Amino acid sequence: MAAAPAEPATEGRFAWLRPPKGGPGGTMSIWDHLRELRYRVTISAIAIVLGALVSIIFYRWLVDLIMAPWNRARTALVEARPGASLMVVNNGVTSSFTFAVVLCVVAGLILSTPIWVYQLWAFVAPGLLVKEKKYAMGFIGAATPLFLAGCALGYYIWPKGIEVLLSFTPQDMGITNMQDMAEFLKMEIQIILVFGLSFLLPVVVVALNMAGVIRGYQLKRARKFVVFGSVVLAAVATPTTDPFSMLSLAVPVSGMFMLAELICRISDKRKGITEETAAEYAIDLDDGK
Repeated sequence: MAAAPAEPATEGRFAWLRPPKGGPGGTMSIWDHLRELRYRVTISAIAIVLGALVSIIFYRWLVDLIMAPWNRARTALVEARPGASLMVVNNGVTSSFTFAVVLCVVAGLILSTPIWVYQLWAFVAPGLLVKEKKYAMGFIGAATPLFLAGCALGYYIWPKGIEVLLSFTPQDMGITNMQDMAEFLKMEIQIILVFGLSFLLPVVVVALNMAGVIRGYQLKRARKFVVFGSVVLAAVATPTTDPFSMLSLAVPVSGMFMLAELICRISDKRKGITEETAAEYAIDLDDGK
């Protein structure tokens, strides 16, 4: 019996980097899904590394951008308290290197956002229906400007938070405030991300409403708890713990929740969903309808 022709053992040295094509209808085995995940993560990591390398060219400009909130806070504090002594330092031999690496990686992450967001979308999209893809694209389109707006607000109010905290230093006692650059960068990134992610609340709420998980009348009942929770979140999440930063986060988050509640109630009203008729639209987990 003649032997069957052998299939090519490999498509090339870097064939493992290519995403699997999948079977009929886009079906994939678990191994194929893992191969695709490896491909998406690899491409995203390469994009982030390349973005970090490119950011080295603009390193001094990035340092000026990062330290701008400190400089604004220092100027305002010195004008209000002429005797204040403020200083930015690098503690230890490796502090400057750590600061540079973290700053360039964060910059690379931002520069490569379109690439890794697309890789995330390309990994999830095959499992979505046409209608779900339309909604998902709408959510991505709404989430991006909200996230950037939150980051911008965090960057804007950060100098005021620094000023409030440093104002507690006793005046005319020879005390110098020394701020480590690496620690300052960590706090700045944290507060910017906290504000950015918090601004995604209305997108999440509306998405859950469209999925039938929550309803507008339920959001109305939970309003006071959400407002209280926003204050608690702001107190826990903001690294500065000053009242100005807390209110700057809690007030917008509460306002955006109320806006999301309004959108959900209008959507439910158009569908004829009320507290009395909500049971008719509930998801039956037994039959999947």
